Amino acid sequence: MTAATTLFLTRHGETVWHEENRYTGVSDIDLTPLGRDQAEALGAWAAGAGLDAIVTSPLSRARVTAAPAARATGLTPVVEPDLREVDFGIAEGRTLGELRVSHPDEVAAFLADPAAHPLPGGDDPVAAAARAAGALLRLAAGRPGQRVLAVAHNTLFRLALCRLLGLRESEYRRILPGLRNCAITELRVSAGQVSLMAYNVPT
Repeated sequence: MTAATTLFLTRHGETVWHEENRYTGVSDIDLTPLGRDQAEALGAWAAGAGLDAIVTSPLSRARVTAAPAARATGLTPVVEPDLREVDFGIAEGRTLGELRVSHPDEVAAFLADPAAHPLPGGDDPVAAAARAAGALLRLAAGRPGQRVLAVAHNTLFRLALCRLLGLRESEYRRILPGLRNCAITELRVSAGQVSLMAYNVPT
């Protein structure tokens, strides 16, 4: 029987746009000083986590967040392109309040069913869920019995969790509240079956 893989999912540290509650998808935005402190706390957690590998999104905010964990463990992070964040289209760099003024109908539809009605110009959330879930399952299959830290993004991980746990993607905003920066969500993956062991635990 193949040994189970443990995946530790974490959202990158706070960015300038997140501090202002602006949508940050594919835009490459720097961490704030608090975000760098959060990354250091993640590194301290990683030092005692018995990790075998670190994987990150290609976006710099994820790679910078992973750096303290890499120093603490001596592991070299591997970039996984399919862990990039969802593109939020017209919402990139804007707040929900701003969008309610400029695109009230689109925002209302999005809030009612964010999977069926993504904000204009953005990624299809169902496709993003499949992309991210596939990346995590490949990661687990390729590292049986290992403990892996994956550093990526809030919306992407919540969509992936819906796909992996058999939840409707349309419910991701309601069922899975936003991930805290650098908090840990733990998954156990065995023979393609996924169990949620912990969700959104601060480091």
